Amino acid sequence: MAKATQKQALGRGLSALLKDPSNDIKSVQDKNADKVVGNIIELELDVIEINPFQPRTNFNEETLRELASSIKELGVIQPITVRKLDFNKYQLVSGERRYRASKLIGLETIPAYIRIANDQESLEMALVENIQRQDLDPIEIALSYQRLIDEINLTQEQMSDRVGKKRSTIANYLRLLKLDPIIQTGMRDGFITMGHGRAIINIEDQTNQLDIYEKIITNQLSVRDTEALVKNYHTTKKVKISDKEELPSFVKNGVKDFSEYFGHKITVKVSKNGKGAITIPFHSEEDFNRIKKLVQSAK
Repeated sequence: MAKATQKQALGRGLSALLKDPSNDIKSVQDKNADKVVGNIIELELDVIEINPFQPRTNFNEETLRELASSIKELGVIQPITVRKLDFNKYQLVSGERRYRASKLIGLETIPAYIRIANDQESLEMALVENIQRQDLDPIEIALSYQRLIDEINLTQEQMSDRVGKKRSTIANYLRLLKLDPIIQTGMRDGFITMGHGRAIINIEDQTNQLDIYEKIITNQLSVRDTEALVKNYHTTKKVKISDKEELPSFVKNGVKDFSEYFGHKITVKVSKNGKGAITIPFHSEEDFNRIKKLVQSAK
């Protein structure tokens, strides 16, 4: 307990050092940099900004409240990591859930490791550290890998060394980005697994991908069932596709917008007299309520 109190006191002392304009540390060569960089320091939450390079985009509200409750009882056990931007100004590198949860319960400060890094280094640190997390969905991981390729110019071999994953594993994640956006959303929402996605990706045409996806959801197909369905598609080429050619042009032009908005493949039927019906599928009570909110928000 004495050591913990001593470390907290040290953190507060270093915090005061950082607020002294005459000790503004901008590089590891600056005076007192060794006292700050890599140490745990109590930082005020309002001097920390969100990292625009953060690959994580989904934050579950319920688990965030649970974390906030834990922090309220036990404090922030694992410090966040920030990089110094300017005098008394910092940016998150990792720990956004802890940062958000701390703000949720009204904390004024949070323990943080200080790093000094440029934009490219910060992006790489954020991406690599987040890839190691266990609670990212497959699409978030795939997008992180793609950003390392596009923005850091890493090859798959270099990524393999940085993140400790086989090159084949990285390639499998990247292939998921070839799936139709609706299927990617279904994977992120937990309607299908990465195994389902890896099977569907063997079909190039995204219209046919959506056809397979709807069959998986409707019939609750396992990964093995999905693999068999895809194999049958390649053998017979008889997977049923909606007859878009028979739909009026105004329907064909608008049905994709409906599908993207609701996150499902929307079915439209039009009779010869021009009247029609729009069918919006849902896969659970939670999914139904999600669609209901979308409709209500459009009023």
